[in-house]
Amino acid sequence: MSRMIKVLLAEDQSMVREALAALLGLEDDIEVVAQVARGDEVLPAAREHDIDVALLDIEMPGATGIEAAALLHKELPAVKLVVLTTFGRPGYLRSAMESGADAFLVKDAPAARLAEAVRKVLAGERVIDPTLAAAALAEGANPLTDREREILRAAEDGSTNADLAAALHLSQGTVRNYLSTAIQKLAARNRSEAVRIAREKGWL
Repeated sequence: MSRMIKVLLAEDQSMVREALAALLGLEDDIEVVAQVARGDEVLPAAREHDIDVALLDIEMPGATGIEAAALLHKELPAVKLVVLTTFGRPGYLRSAMESGADAFLVKDAPAARLAEAVRKVLAGERVIDPTLAAAALAEGANPLTDREREILRAAEDGSTNADLAAALHLSQGTVRNYLSTAIQKLAARNRSEAVRIAREKGWL
């Protein structure tokens, strides 16, 4: 019999995590050896359990699945990375691939497709949801710089320019310029609309 594929499952919603673990557990050649609810727990668990494949949700406390993927890719390059998302946002796909992910799937894909993706990435293949791939190509690259993304993320809670300047150790004029440029690039009317557009496209 072939060796069992050891999988780590990172998902902050316990019902979803347990359902995925149960479904994967039905496969003869896959064993879920670790489950975590936070992005910052991924690397320690991966090391402890000597995993083959990590299944990573994007939206998690501690660190996003994309941040966890980048860290795993750097620290444990032999581990294959499958990023799962509820949100079919094209920008997420691009970010996931740049972080070293081997597969990118939406969570409502059939369980059989997830198990198949685990086997394929272990065999050296890349697996991408075809609808998302087409959308990402149509959408193009993220137009925002790292600094513009940082400032938009910080502005999400409604902070004033003065608050943002103090928090980011920048002048108010610099903050205003970055926000203005980001709003322009996103063809938004104001900062809150810019944040919403960037979020919807997976660019933040």
